[in-house]
Amino acid sequence: MIKFAPAIVAGLLATTSILAAGAACAADVTAAAPAPVATEAAPSLSPWQIRVRALGVIPNDSGSVNGVAGSDLKYSNSITPELDISYFFTENWAAELILGTTSSKIAGDGSLAGVNVGKTWILPPTVTLQYHFTDFGAFRPYVGAGLNYTFFYNESEKAGFRNLKVDNHVGAALQVGFDYMLDEHWGVNFDVKKIFLKTDWSADHQTLGPLSGKAKLDPWLIGAGVTYRF
Repeated sequence: MIKFAPAIVAGLLATTSILAAGAACAADVTAAAPAPVATEAAPSLSPWQIRVRALGVIPNDSGSVNGVAGSDLKYSNSITPELDISYFFTENWAAELILGTTSSKIAGDGSLAGVNVGKTWILPPTVTLQYHFTDFGAFRPYVGAGLNYTFFYNESEKAGFRNLKVDNHVGAALQVGFDYMLDEHWGVNFDVKKIFLKTDWSADHQTLGPLSGKAKLDPWLIGAGVTYRF
């Protein structure tokens, strides 16, 4: 039989004890470590957004009739529903298409005060490029600028006039507004746009004959409504 020296036996026992204690500590650490918690990714918003607004259209009362000194024109205000569709390239930059139609009455002013010319329907689709500020929490102001193309259609004349025609026209548009988001998708909106619109018009009058001139509408579009971000 092989006999070990007492010093070697003591060393082996000490080493075995240290290894056993280390294994127990490692087991305790493994048991105490918390299991990883599965985290659900935050849903990403669609780049598409729509708004539905009630829109007040307030034209600038200005214009002229060629050959009639001191002549001017004025146009009626109106309220109409409006739909706009926005696409967000980033959280700050978006493009917006504004759609709506309304009518306006045309009347003489200045030396033609009291002369009712007629009425025209107006379809002014407008595209703006917007910058949205995102540092104010639920309050999200924006500014925009773009182009407007205004269609005039279904013109109708008052007594004494015929062949009323208002030309379609391209104009610039400026915009400022804000959304106040009630939750991730729904919000309320207030928006103001200025359209720069000066166009040509013509009509025949039973006494004055052919008339033509400039119609400077330059309307303010003031709207309030509901926002939905998909």
